[in-house]
Amino acid sequence: MKTELYPLTFQPILKEKIWGGQKLYNKFNKGENADAKVGESWEIADLEEGQSIVNDGDLKGKSLKELINQNPQGLLGKKVYDRFGKQFPLLIKFIDASKDLSIQVHPSDETSPTGVGKTEMWYIMQADEGAKITVGFKPGMSREVFEKHIENNTVEKAMDMHKVSHGDSFFINAGRIHAIGSGVLLAEIQQTSDVTYRVYDYNRKDDNGELRELHIEASKDVLEYNDTQDFKLEYPRNSNKAQTLKHHDYFKTDWMHLEEQTYTIDRSDSFTIIMVVSGTLEYRFDTGKSTLKAGQTVLIPAQYGKVLLEAKDCELLEVYL
Repeated sequence: MKTELYPLTFQPILKEKIWGGQKLYNKFNKGENADAKVGESWEIADLEEGQSIVNDGDLKGKSLKELINQNPQGLLGKKVYDRFGKQFPLLIKFIDASKDLSIQVHPSDETSPTGVGKTEMWYIMQADEGAKITVGFKPGMSREVFEKHIENNTVEKAMDMHKVSHGDSFFINAGRIHAIGSGVLLAEIQQTSDVTYRVYDYNRKDDNGELRELHIEASKDVLEYNDTQDFKLEYPRNSNKAQTLKHHDYFKTDWMHLEEQTYTIDRSDSFTIIMVVSGTLEYRFDTGKSTLKAGQTVLIPAQYGKVLLEAKDCELLEVYL
């Protein structure tokens, strides 16, 4: 018997990190310990490292995996199920970098040991004064030049750094070297993979006083040394209309600012994810209505039908396939 689905919210899966901070707690009330160094809130996850659990309604306590197994096409949509089977294809996060993250790279589907790569995108929700991200190499990079930088401990000098502010958005394809800098709070949409190769970590030690593990050799084989594609995503910031941030083979993400306006989601061939960046959003559906605040996420199953979004002043991301 198929499960009766409805718009689903999940318990956030909080990940403490050496570089994590308190913004997820202070801004979005995530967690119970104000002093915990929470770096990531996994909003929707279908991995061994984290499995989302429904937090309200008749399906409260059920895992995302259980719901997919019971009604895969109803939750995912036929075209998504035909491509990915009973695997939710995305990992949805909020990230708070109180300190610089390691300089890192992710493999592609072809080079990942799991067969699933990690192409991702970022949307900057808030950035402290002077905050930066690092994306891509400076011109003239090659494997040989990169190896010299590794030997000389000068990897940072080989990379492009960019100041960021609220509303900036970036596409990080698999193989593109990158790092989130301190003072950045962002939303991340990515393939459902947690494979990361650390290239450089500022000689940082873990809680046991040991240098954190690097993955130099693995990274050499997956890095795109001559990656010159545009990575910053440009879009019109007009209110009350979905604006394309990135439409890619792995995900489609639109930005929207609802201002005294409604917006209808009616998509049957794919699930839809709504991430609230700022403000408050009310969403109405056949069996009721609910509210999302900044830092919250809802998954609308493909089979559900129309959902009406309404807000006075709300910024959100809409993600689908």
